[in-house]
Amino acid sequence: MSTTNIRNAPINLRARPAQRSLIDKACAVLGKNRSDFMLETACREAENVLLDQRFFRLDNAAFDKFESLLAEPVNSNSALRALLVKPAPWEG
Repeated sequence: MSTTNIRNAPINLRARPAQRSLIDKACAVLGKNRSDFMLETACREAENVLLDQRFFRLDNAAFDKFESLLAEPVNSNSALRALLVKPAPWEG
């Protein structure tokens, strides 16, 4: 058995009863246990936080490559164009 699948790093939380009930309801809808639901949700949000960072550090070669990619003309993308003119779901 691979040790990479063994959960051995404890994470403990205290929640209000209403929070636990809400989490349990969502778990039931998805057919997941509380631990799996909370870990998946927390990891997904952690990835979003990390991906949303606006500052990143590059060495000179990587920065030059990045700048050259930004300077290239944009390829036509009809699917993206259609998406950008479509109203957002909350707009009507």
